[in-house]
Amino acid sequence: MNITAASQIEAAPWVNEAWEQTVSKVLRTSARIGAGFPHASQGGTYVLEAPHWWTAGFWPGLLWLLHEGAGDANLPFRQIAEECELKLDEVLDGYDRLDHDIGFMWTLTSVINYKLNGGEASRRRALKAANYLMGRFNLKGNFIRAWNPWSEGEDNSGWAIIDCAMNVPLLHWAARETGDSRYIHLAEAHMDTVLKHFIRKDGSVRHIVRFDPQSGEVAEYIGGQGFGPESAWSRGTAWAVYGLTLAAKHTDRQEFLDAAKQVSHFFLSQLPEDSVPVWDFRAPEETKWLRDSSAGACAACGLLLLAELVPAEEASGYRNAGERILKSLYQNYGSFDQDGEEGLILHGTSHYPERKNMDVPLIYGDYFFVEGLARLRGGVTIPWE
Repeated sequence: MNITAASQIEAAPWVNEAWEQTVSKVLRTSARIGAGFPHASQGGTYVLEAPHWWTAGFWPGLLWLLHEGAGDANLPFRQIAEECELKLDEVLDGYDRLDHDIGFMWTLTSVINYKLNGGEASRRRALKAANYLMGRFNLKGNFIRAWNPWSEGEDNSGWAIIDCAMNVPLLHWAARETGDSRYIHLAEAHMDTVLKHFIRKDGSVRHIVRFDPQSGEVAEYIGGQGFGPESAWSRGTAWAVYGLTLAAKHTDRQEFLDAAKQVSHFFLSQLPEDSVPVWDFRAPEETKWLRDSSAGACAACGLLLLAELVPAEEASGYRNAGERILKSLYQNYGSFDQDGEEGLILHGTSHYPERKNMDVPLIYGDYFFVEGLARLRGGVTIPWE
């Protein structure tokens, strides 16, 4: 079976080797996972979540990248990805479980399917999702609300989180698709709020900002999945690296590009010798044995895109940094020789404060690793763009 894409550009030998091994491994693991929704690997097996879980888009998104990049129509990746998209209809039409992660879920399913294959059903799903995301916008605070109250008495109506920077590209796609500039206005307004309230002067990033939902004023900063309100959660930093870079690409605004560079410089300055981040750059030393490989993979994708947007004399620094992270993930964190492990990349940390899914493969780490390889190889459609 030839699993090398015809459209492949010249890439380093390790990139093509990693791609070949990824295709082979996912071909095996997909036989069990099928049209399920994996999140974290436990004991070598990906635990499958309900379709409404925020990570539901990453497995089908990974499959779409492999489908296009492998160039082999006989592989089952497209069929499984489309089955996942169909299963998400119960979430989209059920409405009650929708929150800001709409972008993660339908950008990596319906948007990418529509970009590759057309089809009105996928287009309608993605536009529905974009409208629901737009409906979460708080006009007073200029932010997209994060979660719904999942338990009785909970009030998170004023919460915004840095993760949403990666959901905003869905609005830019909807604007291009419909010609309706309202999507752009809301996307830019939310990212302006990110600049104002999430990015510190040193380039570190807050996870959660709570606004007064009535006045729009900042009420407090919340640590969330980081160690504390003033720590530097590495995956939150990675969301900002990539999200701000995408905002710069979609809007051509220098403010977003400058902020993306600022956050990237902070991220890179904090990396250990093997270029894969600890879970929180300002966590106590005794916890820093925990890495978050998913943060590294996400940031690497942002750095590779950033290299395309900056002046030529700056580009190689960002591209080399992104490639260095991905190469370390492959050589030092890859599980390609471990038949008993379904995850591709080891040592992710999902939620240290709640002691959940620590030091395990995470599906979004796998996704961004594959996207990073796809960027290095060329010839593959990137969903967020």
